[in-house]
Amino acid sequence: MKIVKYSIIILLVSLATSCKSAKAIASDGKINNGLSAKQLIKENTRQDSKFKTLQARVKIDYTQDLQEHGYTVNLRMEKDKAIWISATLGLARAMITPDEVSFYDKINDQYFKGDYTLLSNLLGVELNFKKVQSLLLGESLFNLKGEKYIASTNDKSYILQPKEQTALLELFLLLNPSHFKMDSQQLLQPLKKRFLQVDYLAYQDVDKEILPKDIKIMAVENNDEVIIAMEYKSVSLNQDVRFPFKIPSGFKEIILD
Repeated sequence: MKIVKYSIIILLVSLATSCKSAKAIASDGKINNGLSAKQLIKENTRQDSKFKTLQARVKIDYTQDLQEHGYTVNLRMEKDKAIWISATLGLARAMITPDEVSFYDKINDQYFKGDYTLLSNLLGVELNFKKVQSLLLGESLFNLKGEKYIASTNDKSYILQPKEQTALLELFLLLNPSHFKMDSQQLLQPLKKRFLQVDYLAYQDVDKEILPKDIKIMAVENNDEVIIAMEYKSVSLNQDVRFPFKIPSGFKEIILD
């Protein structure tokens, strides 16, 4: 099953930015203790990505059980419609749409075609296309306009949390005071002993879009920990993109229990 996880990681870590014209974004803005939760949500929403297409190379380091694996993938994306990922020499390729998750792995001659259950199980939180996209763009996994939130601060970030946390899910969203994108998203499921933390270590300006540069994802379930570190290189926005994807014949299908 670990081999399957290594293939799936390509599906999860395929977005964001870095290019010759990219500029690092300062992250040392001053905290304004007078801002309300409503104002913070408004500022955060204003920073949602507006590009139509994205192409990039993404360096990925994946660690589990003290074993580290490195990947470099090509990423193409049409926002809100498709995410396409291809590993070096096409040894693994993935296609994610709002309706379906598909990938194949030529090293092990296997493929998967189905819903988001496999990805959700990997990170321990229910996912869909919108959530995967938002997670990777420094945007909230949840609709901030759908519930009441309260605001607080620490030394570096604004903190948003639901007014009423539940035993099933505790959520903390840390916003950067310089640009109001996410510094961190932290989801705790105490009853299931699950914890997911997504840290956005650096952002950059690419064609007037504020997008993540370095992301670290940590998923914990019981004593099992997965850490994913990403570095994004050679990005271009709003160019024509193609999504070639065909599962080779003779490959064995991965069936979920």
